[in-house]
Amino acid sequence: MYGSVRWVSNFGKIGIVGVFWGKMENLRNKKRGYEQSIVEDEANLVPDSKKSKLPALASVIVEALKVDSLQRFSSSLEPLLRRIVSEEVERALTKFSNDKLPASTSPPRIQGPGEKDLQLHFKTRMPPHLFTGGKVEGDQGAAIHVVLVDVNSGSIVQTGLESAAKLSVVVLEGDFNEEDDDDWTQEHFESHEVKAREGKRPLLTGDLHVILKEGVGTLGSLAFTDNSSWIRSRKFRLGVQVFPGYCEGIRVREAKTEAFAVKDHRGELYKKHYPPALHDEVWRLDRIAKDGALHKKLIKADISTVEDFLRLLVKDPQKLRNILGSGMSNRMWENTMEHAKTCVLGGKLYVYYTDETHNTGVVFNHIYELRGLIADGQFVSLELLNHNQKISVDSLVKRAYENWHQVVEYDGKVLNSLTSSKNANRASAVSIVDNNYDPNHCISTIQSRQQQYISSEPSPQCQTTNNH
Repeated sequence: MYGSVRWVSNFGKIGIVGVFWGKMENLRNKKRGYEQSIVEDEANLVPDSKKSKLPALASVIVEALKVDSLQRFSSSLEPLLRRIVSEEVERALTKFSNDKLPASTSPPRIQGPGEKDLQLHFKTRMPPHLFTGGKVEGDQGAAIHVVLVDVNSGSIVQTGLESAAKLSVVVLEGDFNEEDDDDWTQEHFESHEVKAREGKRPLLTGDLHVILKEGVGTLGSLAFTDNSSWIRSRKFRLGVQVFPGYCEGIRVREAKTEAFAVKDHRGELYKKHYPPALHDEVWRLDRIAKDGALHKKLIKADISTVEDFLRLLVKDPQKLRNILGSGMSNRMWENTMEHAKTCVLGGKLYVYYTDETHNTGVVFNHIYELRGLIADGQFVSLELLNHNQKISVDSLVKRAYENWHQVVEYDGKVLNSLTSSKNANRASAVSIVDNNYDPNHCISTIQSRQQQYISSEPSPQCQTTNNH
């Protein structure tokens, strides 16, 4: 509390006075005690051997004289001490009542009706980690965009001098403003900037400035020269702020990205791919370390690529879960599956025909997910199946998985080799399959449909069993 030092000084004096008065009171009590004992001893005519021995008369007299001297001294000193204590207490109370709050605790300034409230904002999400020497990019290799926003309206500022401002790109500590409160001060923002370690190159190199155009800017080529393992949070953030000389007199709040780790480029050899490719080695998936125990289990089961992983995940998720075993927890299993499902599929299609006429069959995509039914030479997508067709699909999928060696990979050559009286209808049916197939279709959407129409497919709960 403000003024605490003054209080300590003032009341220190009062404390000394209190000690003095306490000593005086003790001496008075001693004097009364001696006087009382003398009176009692004189009144007691019969000596009692059991009573304690009385003090000598000379010592009693000396003590009495001392008390009298102190009493006379205190009588003359008392008015002076009272005046000093009174003045000090009054001065301290006056000082305390007149103290003002520090400037740092002053209430926030109320924004006037004509004032602007602007803020920079990153529109691109960052990946969980980057590598030294590599280009700084957003999630999935996206360019990093920043915009100038009017906080009151939420719209991008596209006109005025502010919309063409120059920005500086800086590196921030990963734990800066974790509570996501955007109302920081410029001083607070700058106090969390990270500079290069002593003897090291600049932490961030490349195009360290951005020019807004109609309120939108894109970060140029940037690269980190050092990892983030040496700071407390072990992560960095990118930040942008208005370059000095621009937007004078206007407070434009700075922007920050999500926190991300920066690793040495040597670790790039072992990095995960976002999203993974079908031909990627299976250890590129989250939670599967290269040459680790889980990786070795998968290789032993002839699952060497992401494509192999996804195909078994579709055909028999319980078998895949058992292969990984208790070394992969439920959470790890979920993370690995979600990462695998972000894989972009190719355009291959597979058909399982029930007979040599090729009049009835089921169509699968690249990772053996059900795409639809061929009935009477016509393709019917999952959404259009009636009740009887759903039952038919159920049994056909079981047969296809049990006899996968009979599944035909569809392409133009296979179609041309299947010449018969019904080839024209079948060609048009397969053509419909192609037109309805989106190579970039999400796996999770197809999987949910497959579980809806195929009762024999294991339930989602089976994907998390046998986890210990």
